[in-house]
Amino acid sequence: MIDDKDSMHDSWEDWHKSFLRTKQILISKGFIVNDFIVDLDKLKIYCSNKGLKIDGKARSQFVSNIK
Repeated sequence: MIDDKDSMHDSWEDWHKSFLRTKQILISKGFIVNDFIVDLDKLKIYCSNKGLKIDGKARSQFVSNIK
């Protein structure tokens, strides 16, 4: 479903380790980190409506627009 799969981790476990490491680094630097569960159907619709590829930039934009 994503257009940047070549830049993604090979497994969920690899991604999760990286996520936890990055989250801890950001917290240690004073950032407030909010966890979001992304509804993939809503992400797909969002990207389609805006003419975006489903990639890291679009995922970040989508999450930043969640209220």
